[in-house]
Amino acid sequence: QVQLVESGGGLVQPGGSLTLSCTTSKLTLDYYVVGWFRQAPGKEREGVSCSSVLNGQSYYADSVKGRFTISRDNAKNTVYLQMNNLEPKDTAVYFCAAGDYYCSGGKIAEYDYRGQGTQVTVSS
Repeated sequence: QVQLVESGGGLVQPGGSLTLSCTTSKLTLDYYVVGWFRQAPGKEREGVSCSSVLNGQSYYADSVKGRFTISRDNAKNTVYLQMNNLEPKDTAVYFCAAGDYYCSGGKIAEYDYRGQGTQVTVSS
């Protein structure tokens, strides 16, 4: 079973930065739409960013626009989520997902593959 692997989570103070990574040895990610989701305890899953392969565009949820950046390093078969100016409300498990679909409203519309997630905690 194909699974993506996230890394880079951790504890950071408000205003700090983290970079999450998403990779896999089973897929060539530059052939797939890749998105990042997050889920906080007691809250619904939220799509935060999506990287399209159809037009090369990146999309973001309003809640993270201007603070988060999604990028790809095809040589490393890795998709990153650079997160700046983090706020306590960004605390969640973040996971990446990939599929042969499209981005919609800042999130990947559907996906076939996903990772187990990495915890991001923003706290002083």
